[in-house]
Amino acid sequence: MLTCPLCQHPLYPQPQGLGCSNHHHFDRARQGYYNLLPVQFKRSQDPGDNAAMVEARQRFLNSGHYQPLADRLTQLATGIAPAISRWLDIGCGEGYYSARLATTLPSAQGYALDISREAVKRGARRSTDITWLVASMARLPVADASQDLLISVFSPIDWQEAARVLKPGGKILRLGPGRDHLLELRQQLYAEVRDYQDDKHILELPETLSAESVERIRISLSLPSPQSRSDLLAMTPHGWRASAANRDRIIKDGLTVTIDGRFDCLVRRPA
Repeated sequence: MLTCPLCQHPLYPQPQGLGCSNHHHFDRARQGYYNLLPVQFKRSQDPGDNAAMVEARQRFLNSGHYQPLADRLTQLATGIAPAISRWLDIGCGEGYYSARLATTLPSAQGYALDISREAVKRGARRSTDITWLVASMARLPVADASQDLLISVFSPIDWQEAARVLKPGGKILRLGPGRDHLLELRQQLYAEVRDYQDDKHILELPETLSAESVERIRISLSLPSPQSRSDLLAMTPHGWRASAANRDRIIKDGLTVTIDGRFDCLVRRPA
């Protein structure tokens, strides 16, 4: 099911790692993940979220602030569970959603990947029931038509690659931000808050994918502690786009924000 990122041949278990017929070998890290991101495919020495960002997201998610989103994601996945033998979380971060999905679908083989090594290291500590991968979302090291379900949570997704690895009839569950997601935070950080078009991704679908359903979830979230507000800033792009003065003010003061999530279910058309 996994493929070599260098030659796209199938990968097979080998002592201490994975290898292909062209003698490319990838070690299994001591934390339990595989690094399938060759150096020539990296745009920087250590791409993706750094350790500080990953730790902030882990604290925030472990505190249960986004639990309603995770609960609904697993409920939607359970609705198609009988058809799932393999699933893949694209852009898994530190594995909060992946680990919950593995618990919900114990009979299915789960894979989770992210370009950030720091994130995947922490994901591998969450669950040993998942195959964890450092890999590019634009070059998925996964065989054609091998997946029943793809998950994407607040992460970019390459629709062509997603369609390639999905079986005909396979589905994508995408959770992305709605128009009002973190609106109050954005209002405090920026002089002008631009309208966000939360359906623009649907306009970019290849012909092999079709939108099946849309569902929205809206929550008012109070963040009374400075740590929770600091973590929210650190785990979103808004934290490093805003001025230091605005960041300090938000961390100091109380904050209630709107969590506006959009669930899209998409299906791979039959061949």
